Order: sequence, then C-alpha cells, then structure tokens
Amino acid sequence: SQPILGELTASHVSPDSVQLEWSVPEGTFDSFTVQYRDDQGQAQVLPVDGGSRTVTVPGLSPSRRYKFNLYGVWGRKRVGPVSTDAMDVSSLHCALPVPAPAEPEEEPPSQPILGELTASHVSPDSVQLEWSVPEGTFDSFTVQYRDGQGQAQVLPVDGGSRTVTVPGLSPSRRYKFNLYGVWGRKRVGPVSTDAVTGEWGCGTIAPAEPEEEPPSQPILGELTASHVSPDSVQLEWSVPEGTFDSFTVQYRDGQGQAQVLPVDGGSRTVTVP
Repeated sequence: SQPILGELTASHVSPDSVQLEWSVPEGTFDSFTVQYRDDQGQAQVLPVDGGSRTVTVPGLSPSRRYKFNLYGVWGRKRVGPVSTDAMDVSSLHCALPVPAPAEPEEEPPSQPILGELTASHVSPDSVQLEWSVPEGTFDSFTVQYRDGQGQAQVLPVDGGSRTVTVPGLSPSRRYKFNLYGVWGRKRVGPVSTDAVTGEWGCGTIAPAEPEEEPPSQPILGELTASHVSPDSVQLEWSVPEGTFDSFTVQYRDGQGQAQVLPVDGGSRTVTVP
C-alpha cells in the first residue's frame, strides 16, 4: 500500500527558475518536499501539496549547477528521494525550448492577470500581504523577499489564496516583497510592494465586531515530535478549539539560518526534512 515515486524531470528551464515534474505510478502521498542548495550553499526546502505533480523553483542564478531532490511524505514516512542530475540553468534554457501551446491563438485571453500587491497589516515581526486576480486563475503563487541577513526567501502559496502572512521578520526594517503567479509552465509577474516593520500600516483594518473575537479565536494544542530520524523530524499538534487558516513552522538549520515551513490549515502533522 506504500505509494511509489516516479521519475523527476525538469520540464521547463529559464535563467532564474526551473519547473520540475514527477509522477506517482501507484498510491497517493500526503505531501511532497523539494530540496536543493542555493547560491550560498544553504539547504532550501520547498513544500508541495500531495495533489500536485509539478512545481516551479524560482530565484535561481544563471550559469550555476543545481541538483534537486524530491521526497514524498506518506503518513509518518518519507519516501525517496528521486533526483535530477545537476544542471546548468543557463545552458538548459537554450537546450530545452518551451513547447508551443496546442492552440496558441487561445492563450492570450485565457492567461490570468495579477492585481496590485499591498501590505494590509504590519507588525514588528510580520507582514500580511494581500492581492487580487482580476481575471483568470493561477495554479499557485510564490512570494520572494530577502531576510534580515540578505538571504533570498521563497514562500509558496496555493492558487486559491489571496492573502499570506510573512513571519519571522526583524523590527524596524524595510522589506520588498515580490509576488509571482504560476500558471501552467509560465510565471506571471512580479507585482511588488515595500513595507517597514515596526509600524502599523495605514491599510490595517480593525475587526468589524471585536467583541466576537475572543470566543471565536482558535486554540493551539501541544506540539510533539512523534518520529525522529537522523535527518528528519515529524511534528504533530492538535487544535482543541476552532480552525486556523494555516500554520508556519520556524527553526534554524545546521548553518544557523532561519527557515520557515508553511503548512495548510487542515494539517496536524508535518515532516521537517
């Protein structure tokens, strides 16, 4: 009954991104994780939901070699990895042309449009971003920014969302956030906005009925490490009351770099690989 991971391939390569595709010949996975090392040699982890078979890895540099490892998460087990060979992004851009759409005359009207990106709520350590999609739908979004150490960070967001909270920021710093929409094999954008932490943005909106907030606020239960291996930890938690939109797991990796792992609001477990 254990699901099987198929081959991992790079279906589309540009100077600053790689689109990865894979198959699941048998069974289903709860989620996937893509691991690779960035230009500074720091390990990066990109979580992907279990229904996806493709993901775009943005923020890469031309003329560099990358190796991508894909793991499937199934219950408390991590299956894999399956890997691509190390690749030179700029040379693959020349070697792998983008396949022309079957009906190119229908593409322009159907391409979705990204609306304005705004910082709707700012605190000393986080920023809430909001955006619109005036036309069409995107498969997913990615938010890119640089942390307090100047390291590039990528925050994946599902295609149905129009808001995301970026946690783990430093107070009294100016950040620039870039939002991309992923649509098939294309990346649309970016749309951008600046925000300074430590100040409340003019767009902050007070709840319409604050007196109803305390009883409706969800409660987080205990966090436990249910399964530990030499290179991963499975975390489990409960929500005794109410529901959350999403969760974030924060930790520091072996090089002391802050890492943020987003988790959808319906999950109660995640594997940190």
